[in-house]
Amino acid sequence: MYLKLVMLVILLLTARLPQAFAQAALAQTSSKQSPAKPQTYTREGISVEFGVAPISAEGKTAEPMADTESRVRFKILEVNGGKTLGNLRPAAWIDRRDSGQSADPRECREKIQSFLQPGFNKRPTIDLNVYFILALNHEPNISVIDPLSGFGGSKLYNLISLRGPGQDWVMSADQKRLYVSLPSVNEVAVIDIQTWKVIANLDAGIRPMRVALQHDGRYLWVGNDGPGEKGNGITVIDTVTLKVAAQINTGAGHHEIGFTADDSLAFVTNKQDGTLSAIDVRRLVRVTNTKVGLLPGAIAFSSLGQAVYVANEGDGTIAVLDDWGREIQARMKAQPGLGAVRMTPDGRFGLVVNKATSTIYVFDVAANRIIHAVPIGSGADQVTFTREFAYVRSAGNEFVTMIKLADLGKEAAVSRFPAGQKAPQESPAESLADAIVAAPENGAVLVANPADKMIYFYTEGMAAPMGSFQNYRRDPKALLVFDKSLRETAPGEYTTTVRFTEAGNYDVAFLLDSPRVVNCFTMTVAENPGLPKPARVAIRVDPVLKQTTPVVGESYNLRLKVTDTNSQQPKSNIEDLGVLVFLAPGIWQQRQWARHVGEGLYEISFVPPQPGVYYVYFQCPSLGVQFNQIIPLTLEATKK
Repeated sequence: MYLKLVMLVILLLTARLPQAFAQAALAQTSSKQSPAKPQTYTREGISVEFGVAPISAEGKTAEPMADTESRVRFKILEVNGGKTLGNLRPAAWIDRRDSGQSADPRECREKIQSFLQPGFNKRPTIDLNVYFILALNHEPNISVIDPLSGFGGSKLYNLISLRGPGQDWVMSADQKRLYVSLPSVNEVAVIDIQTWKVIANLDAGIRPMRVALQHDGRYLWVGNDGPGEKGNGITVIDTVTLKVAAQINTGAGHHEIGFTADDSLAFVTNKQDGTLSAIDVRRLVRVTNTKVGLLPGAIAFSSLGQAVYVANEGDGTIAVLDDWGREIQARMKAQPGLGAVRMTPDGRFGLVVNKATSTIYVFDVAANRIIHAVPIGSGADQVTFTREFAYVRSAGNEFVTMIKLADLGKEAAVSRFPAGQKAPQESPAESLADAIVAAPENGAVLVANPADKMIYFYTEGMAAPMGSFQNYRRDPKALLVFDKSLRETAPGEYTTTVRFTEAGNYDVAFLLDSPRVVNCFTMTVAENPGLPKPARVAIRVDPVLKQTTPVVGESYNLRLKVTDTNSQQPKSNIEDLGVLVFLAPGIWQQRQWARHVGEGLYEISFVPPQPGVYYVYFQCPSLGVQFNQIIPLTLEATKK
């Protein structure tokens, strides 16, 4: 089901569009204007400047070209005075057009209205408003979920197969790569997020568990929890060459990893030895090994306090060390059973969970003193932050505890909400990575509950989650968000990075709800002379859906519209339009030839044998079209 909040926004925007277009005709940017130059649209005192340019390796800009990364930018300001307008939520879409004419006001209106509707009818070439939820599953795979649109009732956008179950993961700051530790096969999988493909499986030492990226992204640090001297330490991987840069023996036991703000030092806990190792990042050698307590199990570096905080599970103390990790400056006494330690976004306070006592401790960084000990849910084990709250997961029950950050100096104001029906620990799925992550929407989080096999969407101020996503019979044990939407990167400037797959002319549809601004800009993407010219796929296949959701055990009729991509006319009388339908992950499949029913329309029918996600692929041997050349459809079958 679609999120209620998202649907409410879509309905509000859709309802108000006709009124906005009726108020005035849209002023269009001249198609003669060079698309490489910024274009400006002004309406009722608001100015929107649009620009796009590729990003070269040297950081210089040039004409947009196919297969290059480009930065799309909108700058919004008041005409009088030039004041920038921040904290807005603009929406934008990029759509390739076959004709040379830019969209007129009516066409622009129709484009935006169609883009706001869920389903197959009309999708843009590039949607600048989407984000994806990544779920690290108990099974050896990662679910990629599109929460805003989805196809045919299914929001499962992709499923990435791994060589073994993932334990921890980290995404690069530019959101291009994802690194996943696979302890059962002693590897780290490297995933290209743009294509959702595993591009490398790297040897990462014995039993790789925790993974961490430096702030500058140069080295990936992997904690090896294996037995023996060779298995106790850190494997350092160069993210440029994807080669092992060093293997450093630090000590026995599980390892947690932290960095100084300037990446000059890496800190590694050695749980069994009770020590903290400091490693010179430039030389990749261990420089200190300090005894910190009994069973150190969590670490955090405070830039504000210029100190390293280590939570010791065995003796219940929090050791405070200097920024070299050599000397203990203070020791805060709590209770044995300490787990994860996290610093608040402003750096003023630290929070440490205690799974054994179901307590969270709050300490003041300036005084190195525990100021609150707050009872929370059974088996508390993780802490995540939004701008306003700390979220604490309890593995022993279904509730998530919220602590208001603004009041931490005086009190710990606590509330909670249920994130599902079952306690997460009822599932065997366990991960070092976060099961709660902030959503792109302000004041909202996503919560994975592996026992429910669900992902819940919660927005602050509500008594319960506003919606949920199925994980299609898989146990989600950790979450990440891949956000491709426009983000405010400077006051009044909203940007994102895109890659154009082909050259051509494009319309850039822009919508701002408040203040009300609607316009279609234009842009052109040039041919890339360094690329071989791709062959155009002879046909395009679009679904014509009457019944969007197949029902298990009942015949489902799928009608398809086939268009000749050269003439843009219906393609009739194809005798070998092959259709492959299979149930993910491939446990059932059916192949058949589609039957022509007139005017470029074709039909197939199948009976889904069980609930699940079904993929529909197409081929046409006579036209040289293979199964992998047309984007497949995705359908979700449910019980009646």
